[in-house]
Amino acid sequence: MLEAILLVGGQGTRLRPLTLSAPKPMLPVAGVPCTTHQIARARAAGVDHVVLGTSYQADVFRSAYGHGEGLGVQLTYAHEETPLGTGGALRNVAEHLRSGPDDPVLVFNGDVLSGFDIEALVAHWRDARADVALYLTRVEDPRPFGLVPTDAQHKVLAFLEKPSTPEEIVTDQINAGCYVFRRSLLDEIPAGRPVSVERETFPGLLQSGAHVIGHVDTSYWLDLGTPLAFVRGSADLVRGIAPSPAVVGSNGEALIHASAQVAADAQVSAGSAVGRNCIVHSGAKVLGSVLMDGVVIGAGAVVRDSVVGRSTRIGAGTHLHEAVIGDNCDIGAHNEFTSGARVWPETALPDMAVRFSAEPA
Repeated sequence: MLEAILLVGGQGTRLRPLTLSAPKPMLPVAGVPCTTHQIARARAAGVDHVVLGTSYQADVFRSAYGHGEGLGVQLTYAHEETPLGTGGALRNVAEHLRSGPDDPVLVFNGDVLSGFDIEALVAHWRDARADVALYLTRVEDPRPFGLVPTDAQHKVLAFLEKPSTPEEIVTDQINAGCYVFRRSLLDEIPAGRPVSVERETFPGLLQSGAHVIGHVDTSYWLDLGTPLAFVRGSADLVRGIAPSPAVVGSNGEALIHASAQVAADAQVSAGSAVGRNCIVHSGAKVLGSVLMDGVVIGAGAVVRDSVVGRSTRIGAGTHLHEAVIGDNCDIGAHNEFTSGARVWPETALPDMAVRFSAEPA
C-alpha cells in the first residue's frame, strides 16, 4: 500500500470568479471536484492514505470529505496558515505521513488532470533505486513550462526555467506535476519558510548528487488553471478522453444530473456537464460547457465552451462562447458574452442585446 500527498492550497486566481466561492480543486469537473478524480485514481493505484495540503478555504475540503469514508481512503489534513510554496507545503505535510524513511510517497498537484500510469511511475522509482522520480510529459510548445532534460538512463540532467529563446528549448519534456519522493527527503526540506520545489528543492537534490529520474508518460495531461482548460478537462472526462473512476452517468456526450430538467428539443452535448436542479429550456443549446448546480438556461440560449456558476439564470436568446459567469447572477435576454468575458457573482443585467468580450474592440 502507498500513501500520497495532494497539494490543494492554491487560490486559483486565473479561474476567478469561480474560485471566489470555492477552491479550484473543489470546482466540479464532470460532475465532481477535481480532487475526487485525483483521489479515485490514486486509490485505484493502491494508495490507502492521502494527506491534503490545504490553505485557501481549507474547511471546504474537510466538510466535503471528512476522513475519507466515502472515497475508500484515509484522509489527513495539513493546513498552511501562510503560503509556503510547493516545497514548503511538502515539508508542512511531512509530519502527517506514516511511511518509513526509505518508503515511496506520491505527490500530486491539485490542479492537474492526467491519465498517466501511477503504478508504473512507482515501479520505475523502485527499479531505479531512485531518490525522486518525476512524471514528465511531452508538449508541442514547451515555452510556458519548466523543462526537464534526461539522459538515456532517464537520469534528470537539469531543471530549466521557462525558455525565452528557441536556443533554450533543449527538450520537449516538462514537469507534469506528480512525483515519487523517498520519504526521508521530504523531512530535509527547510521548515517554516516558503520553498519552491521546482526552483530550490529539485536543483538542490541534483547538486547534492541525489538520484533523480524522469519517467516519461505521454498519456492524457492537462493543467486546469484557466477557464478554457477547465471546460475542456470536464468535457474530456465526460467523453472518456480523460480517464477517471469517479465519472458516473455519462452517455459519452453529456453528463446530466438526475434532478436536472432538460427540454425535449434542447441540445446538451459535446461533453457538457449539467449539475443538480438545473433547467435547460426549449431550443437551448449547451455545448462543451459546465453548468453548476441550480443554473437556468433560457429558451433559445446558446452556451458553448463556457462555465456558468451556481444558481445563475441565463436569459432567453443569450449567447455565451468561452465565457465565465459567476454564482447567483441574473443575465437578461439576448446578450452575448464571448472571448473570455467574465461576469462576477451577484451581477444582474437586463435584456440588452449587447455584446461583452474580454478582447479589445
